[in-house]
Amino acid sequence: MKQIRYAIMCSLAFLWACDMEELPKATVSKEPVFRTETGLKMYTNSFYNQFPAYTVRYTTSYYIATNEVVKYLTENGFSAEESSGWDWGTLRNINYFIVNCNSPAVPARTRNHYLGIARFFRAYFYFGMMQRFGDLPWINRPLEVNDERLYAGRDSRTLIADSIKADLDFAIAHILKERDETCSTITRTVAAAFKSRVCLWEGTFRKYHTEAGLTASAGAWLKEAEEAARLVMKAGYRVYTADGVERSYRKLFVTQKPVSDEVLYAVTFDGKLGVSHSGNRGWTSVTFGLCPSLTRSFVHTYLMRDGTPFTARAGYQTTSFIEECKDRDTRLAQTIRTPGFTRISGGEAVQTAPDYAYAITGYHTCKFTLDDTQYDNVDICDNNVPLFRYAEVLLNYAEAKAEQGTLTDEDWKTTIGTLRARAGITGGLDKKPTTPDPYLQSRFFPSVSNPEILEIRRERAIELSFEGFSWADICRWKAGDAATKVWDGIYIPELDVPYDMNGDGKLDVCFTLNPKPQKVPGVYYLYVGKTLENGANNNTQLADDGHTIVFMKDQKRTWNDKLYFHPIPANDLVMNPALKQNPGW
Repeated sequence: MKQIRYAIMCSLAFLWACDMEELPKATVSKEPVFRTETGLKMYTNSFYNQFPAYTVRYTTSYYIATNEVVKYLTENGFSAEESSGWDWGTLRNINYFIVNCNSPAVPARTRNHYLGIARFFRAYFYFGMMQRFGDLPWINRPLEVNDERLYAGRDSRTLIADSIKADLDFAIAHILKERDETCSTITRTVAAAFKSRVCLWEGTFRKYHTEAGLTASAGAWLKEAEEAARLVMKAGYRVYTADGVERSYRKLFVTQKPVSDEVLYAVTFDGKLGVSHSGNRGWTSVTFGLCPSLTRSFVHTYLMRDGTPFTARAGYQTTSFIEECKDRDTRLAQTIRTPGFTRISGGEAVQTAPDYAYAITGYHTCKFTLDDTQYDNVDICDNNVPLFRYAEVLLNYAEAKAEQGTLTDEDWKTTIGTLRARAGITGGLDKKPTTPDPYLQSRFFPSVSNPEILEIRRERAIELSFEGFSWADICRWKAGDAATKVWDGIYIPELDVPYDMNGDGKLDVCFTLNPKPQKVPGVYYLYVGKTLENGANNNTQLADDGHTIVFMKDQKRTWNDKLYFHPIPANDLVMNPALKQNPGW
């Protein structure tokens, strides 16, 4: 990001240097920027700094365990004094551009193109803030230090949502480029994909949060989500399948160059130019990150290859790790390390088991990690970070139609069926479901009985796992209680018996209640007793069945509806009491 800002400053300096009009030396003029297309392009390039440039983008989730206590879900564990994110500097930069992009020296069509990009980023900024804080002040101009708007209260949710949609409608209408094969610029289809995300959020929020009093307008927002998604679906994108069911899904996340068949926009890197990130460290280091791991309850939602639920099998509750990985949706083996998974070490492919020092539930994520181990402990990763891709658009379309009650078998086939076919699933691709899955309903969404909606939620969580959507999803669905469930892990048939967990014929791990076992060379021993030698609780324990790993068994996560929105930071309320605090905080 520093390099990007430096490039922008150098380019702007060049523009000033090339301008033949002599300006007073004590004056900095905006004219060299706003009267040329080059200036408009360089200015709008600064907006891209809003995007996350890192593969670790997950948030608090209903299916991910981490190695730290979730203070936000701990009773009285989080307060306005700890809240953050009420930062408006980015918005001022965007509004300054929008207000000043009016020079007749630039053709109106060109100006509107860059205004469309600017308004896309204003919508992106406001949507993130609305998801986090709810009602906001709507600010559409750069404020000066004495502006009375600095001390005004928040505007209604309807004004904010309508304004976000208006910005995106402008972007879709005026951005000139429909697609970008480099996946590195905002295009009309990126704006439409984002609109489908925003409108789906708002429509489902209004439907399920009945206390907001906006239920009657939910359908209109869902229709807007459907239409925005359809616009993208007509643009020629497709679900990438060229590498076959065993590789296509994961390839989206581990290549340097984005897969433009499916990816609409991605943050890109180039290790040769020194533009890289530390992604592998975040997914392999026990000290660098939070060791995010899938829960077993969620792993059980991955379907069998024939399209039937894994949980419909007799005895699924006592299935060992190796057995539960067989004949499953191939995205399971492309998301976590399963038997047969290999990494490159010293130039050779080596079968690699989950690292149980890192994989706190036994399910070690591999979706975003480069296979060569040389990337693990240094910041030299250059795989792309997809932020908008066609798969999400299909999911948005299917959900918007299901929530309206208009989903057809053909809709199902072209959306959910297409995604499942890419994952090697053969059954249930052409017709929408007619009966709810009792496991999915009872474990995650007890208030939902519609089989279409349940299956779309299953598909959304699997397809978009670890991509930062799950917290927003449970908030809009008003399903926050799902985030409080136990962090369960793999099933251990027998303690004190070393297991080969990757099928290479070598013993990998032994689970034991003995703090000082007789060790077999090459075997990792994971202590699952209740207390450590110093008397502290052990984070990795066994469930009451004596076989299932539970991480942070004694951590009590509690849901309260105030958690759907973060509190306004206390310091910001001191500076502007007119904002008023969110309910419950």
